[in-house]
Amino acid sequence: MILKVRKYGDPILRRKADAIPAVTPEIKGLIADMIETIYDQVGIGLAAPQVGIPLRLILVDDNKGGGVRPLINPAITGRRGSVEGEEGCLSIPGIFAPVVRAEWIRVSALDGDGAPLDFEASGLLARVIQHEIDHLDGILFIDRLDKVTRDRIKRKIKKEGLPDEAPHSAFAL
Repeated sequence: MILKVRKYGDPILRRKADAIPAVTPEIKGLIADMIETIYDQVGIGLAAPQVGIPLRLILVDDNKGGGVRPLINPAITGRRGSVEGEEGCLSIPGIFAPVVRAEWIRVSALDGDGAPLDFEASGLLARVIQHEIDHLDGILFIDRLDKVTRDRIKRKIKKEGLPDEAPHSAFAL
């Protein structure tokens, strides 16, 4: 089932998500629905709060053909370097801006079956994971921008609103 992606201004996007205590059939169903949703939205990352579910679950796709991967209760346990790259967000359609993120990260999480994962990521995958984990903590990518840029974007959204759908000129996460 395709889920409704919540847009900027929805209070659930600012709420800290709860840990998932166990991978139940309901969690597996949510993962399946989120996978349908991410493909429908042409995104490369999706966090459960973006579909109105305040749980620590993200989906990531490094756009290299490996498919979408669920990460349950993900945590960044190490980071190195920094790199700036343009980001967009399914919850803030049509808005793109350069964001500085760690260039390399180490991640621990559970996979879709509840098995522990510990891996390193760099490049686009590292950016997607950092962006999606921010969603779990109630942080949007515009919060990572300098104040002048962030305020300009907020004024634009207040004045013009958000489109229902926006052209995908950059990766939307």
